[in-house]
Amino acid sequence: MQITVSGKEEQLYGNPPVNGDKLPKFKLEDANGNKVKTADLLGKVTLISTIPDINTAVCSMETRKFNQEADHYTDAQFVVVSNNTVEQQKDWCAAEGVENIRMLSDEQLSLGYAMGVYLPNFGALARTIFIVDKVGTVVYRQIVDELHDEPDYAKALAALNKVANRIDE
Repeated sequence: MQITVSGKEEQLYGNPPVNGDKLPKFKLEDANGNKVKTADLLGKVTLISTIPDINTAVCSMETRKFNQEADHYTDAQFVVVSNNTVEQQKDWCAAEGVENIRMLSDEQLSLGYAMGVYLPNFGALARTIFIVDKVGTVVYRQIVDELHDEPDYAKALAALNKVANRIDE
């Protein structure tokens, strides 16, 4: 599958999961240096956002947006994954006051390769959103065509609303 990076076509490493697929097995690292496996994300509806680099404008905007939205759901978790180091992610979260989402590092590219969202020529993850149900089945997928564009938040949140309880504001 191809996307563009500043208009230049780039090939994803593999084929990202489609609706109905189970999440593949991968291992990430949390802010405390703990390993987080696919199985650790099950049990709640999960929005997984993969981003290329937390220290860029679009990735920062996207992560802040999902951090704001996370408060509105009782039975969903928001996970943002980049291949930044744990230290870079912790520094960014501290500077931005982000606490409602789970930032996970894929520095080893386990998720990137397993889910086919790694851009090998670019050296980072593609911008994607996956929503998985409590048992790990993909119920929504959005792969942003141009890496430097924001995702369609409205579509992603509408899909999340179908499978998770939203608290009335």
